[in-house]
Amino acid sequence: MDLDKFNVWQDQLVKTFKDELDDEQRCATLDRLISSCGAKQLGHLSTKLEGLVKRDFLHLLPVELGNYLLAWLDAETLCRCCLVNRHWNKMVNSCAAAWQNACCRLGLNPAEQERYFDQNGVDWKAAYRDFALRLRQLKEGCAFDSLTLQGHSARVYALHYRDGKLASGSDDLTVRLWEVTTGQCLKVLQTHTCADIKFDDNKLITASFDNTIACWDWEAGTRLQRFSGHCGAVFSVDYSDQLDLLVSGSADATVKLWCLSDGALLNTLHGHNDWVTQVILREACIESDTFSSGEPVLLTMDKNEIKVWSLKHSAESQCVKTLTSPSNTTLHSQTFLPRLQLDGTHIACASDIGIIVWRFQNFELKKLIPYTDSSNLILLGLGTSFTLLLDHQYLRLLNTQTHEAVSSWRLPAYRRSKRGSNFVAGAVRWLDGLGLEAEVGLVFATSMSDHSLHVVRWRQRAACKQDR
Repeated sequence: MDLDKFNVWQDQLVKTFKDELDDEQRCATLDRLISSCGAKQLGHLSTKLEGLVKRDFLHLLPVELGNYLLAWLDAETLCRCCLVNRHWNKMVNSCAAAWQNACCRLGLNPAEQERYFDQNGVDWKAAYRDFALRLRQLKEGCAFDSLTLQGHSARVYALHYRDGKLASGSDDLTVRLWEVTTGQCLKVLQTHTCADIKFDDNKLITASFDNTIACWDWEAGTRLQRFSGHCGAVFSVDYSDQLDLLVSGSADATVKLWCLSDGALLNTLHGHNDWVTQVILREACIESDTFSSGEPVLLTMDKNEIKVWSLKHSAESQCVKTLTSPSNTTLHSQTFLPRLQLDGTHIACASDIGIIVWRFQNFELKKLIPYTDSSNLILLGLGTSFTLLLDHQYLRLLNTQTHEAVSSWRLPAYRRSKRGSNFVAGAVRWLDGLGLEAEVGLVFATSMSDHSLHVVRWRQRAACKQDR
């Protein structure tokens, strides 16, 4: 058959094959043709089919489309893809979006996502390896180490942490300021008995069992202001320089508002029927049904109720909401336990029926997280990824979403306070998800029966063998 006739015949055959035959007929036609082939034709088929059937689609696709597909894969699949061939290995390793997403699936802190996603200099695969390693160390209980701080000569009942420093207030009538990283005692101030303390770079606020509050100058060691008016021990204190306001909660079941700069009593808030064990003064971070963003918010707690106060005018403060344990529970004893938490969007507290979380926006109950032996449970921090808890023997970490145990760290026999003033968590941003940079500083601190402090810190060098 000459070339012209062959081309016409071939075109007609292909047209009939494509337009007139169904799939089964096409397969039957191919079988018939293959059975009629000789060695040369079969050799040709073998060579040709290799490239048609086993096409490297990732190599053929545009780089942008290939990266888009890789970004959908989990980390385990990405690692397997690296073993296919050199081209796949190079492409997977250089696909930043794929490893970014892998970090997010592991629980990368949302703030870290916003911070780093637009930066070109980040090696996201290396970041994923480091991130996964730190998460594994956390699960294996080898992410922390511990330190003992000694110096007090009487029981320590007040602790507060801020910016890498830990302050401790003792019945030896001193407050000590410690550098967490080194364990060095930076300052010692002669004060009064301390039930609660707060501090910044310049001043120290102490709430005392002697029914008063005092403000002290760190450098001079002198008392700047004394706040007198409670008729019971002052168990909790908080303040705002911007508002020039100090808030105190007392065993006399009242909450008092003071002018921070001159010590004047501005208002006394009534409504609690028991010791006010904790007060929290914050600015609203979101718009809510009751508060505008930036507006001051006051939370006060006794063992049965949490009250939310509006402070638009200090002299006319009003309770806008009283939170209690869920009414649908069948348990009779419903007592709030330390410590009350406000992260801007949620209010949370441990209780003898579990961890209770309310939405700040409308104060509605969001969830109740049950826990075995809830009567001994203390809430140290609640994040979107992790929840940090304390019981009689362990520092425990839960997955906030699934409520499953992630890790535990055994503690020595520590001094336990019903008010929760003698134990404190460090910076809790990591509870919303680990960051790309290794966490440092304080995880948890508490006082011991021998008047020392037991400090749990982030371990700086990985060591995956830890007695627990």
